[in-house]
Amino acid sequence: MNKIPLIDKRSLLALLSLVVIVFLAACGNSSSASGELKQIRLDYAYYSPASLVIKNKGWAEEAFKDSDIEVTWTLSQGSNKALEFLNSNSVDFGSTAGSAALLAKANGNPIQGIYLASKPEWTALVAAKDSDIKEPADLKGKKVAATVGTDPYIFLQRTLQEAGLDEQDVEIVNLQHADGASALLSGDVDAWAGLDPHMAKLELENDAQLFYRNEDFNTYNFLNVREEFAENHPEEVKEVLKLYDKARAWIEENPEETAEIVAKEAGISQEVAAKQLERNDFSESVPGDTQREILNQSGAVLEKANLWKGNKDVAETVNAYIEPKFAQELGEE
Repeated sequence: MNKIPLIDKRSLLALLSLVVIVFLAACGNSSSASGELKQIRLDYAYYSPASLVIKNKGWAEEAFKDSDIEVTWTLSQGSNKALEFLNSNSVDFGSTAGSAALLAKANGNPIQGIYLASKPEWTALVAAKDSDIKEPADLKGKKVAATVGTDPYIFLQRTLQEAGLDEQDVEIVNLQHADGASALLSGDVDAWAGLDPHMAKLELENDAQLFYRNEDFNTYNFLNVREEFAENHPEEVKEVLKLYDKARAWIEENPEETAEIVAKEAGISQEVAAKQLERNDFSESVPGDTQREILNQSGAVLEKANLWKGNKDVAETVNAYIEPKFAQELGEE
């Protein structure tokens, strides 16, 4: 009688790994086998006040309740984290800076920038109150904290180039935004490419100095969507954008309550939250030529710094990234 050969350990492990991968992929899918949408996965971020308002008010859950669509929320600690979640199909929508999303798009992240949640001045270069660093040229030979792949990091790169320096002239310490703020306070770094609300907190509570500000080097707060989700569920995309429209209008009418929400969600004082909100403009929502120009400038900086790894040129990537049709359709309704 022929015996059935036993599966060796290596083959068994490979089989189990395959089962796990298939299971996780199924769990990460927002749709049922029939294509019916069962779940919408949103992110929220302390640097995106509109996302905090939507989450706090329960508007998304209310909007999709009748459709029997579950809403889940994931905290993005920075643009880099939001982009990781989008790339791994862990969220459907993610809040990021435009320049960080552009770099991710060049590297194959399947996203589209479909909406402007705000125009923030959310980053600047920060030093301790007693620092001898007064201008970007003073950074030569210094340690600077920055979160690689985010707007503050690209802001730092642009500032260095403008000052006649490059990445080799400083030591960039890759830390998440909150950790970069802590490193500046402890003296582990000489300067920090800051991000609100952490930056506003240091400014108000520790007398940190924003020694270099440049509003034009800040890129917009984009809401991104996974391309596959946008293609398969365009009506739900528009419903999410309606929520952001609602939040933007509500923020402008209720600045004090907005500051309370941001303070509660981010674990900061209302004074710090108000400072953050002062540096946000909520008047624009449709991405267009202005944003294309800004992102083309950012892409040129990334190329010069040898950080552009994509096969496509910058302009082509910018055009592939910015998709205004959903926001435009909202304005036409």
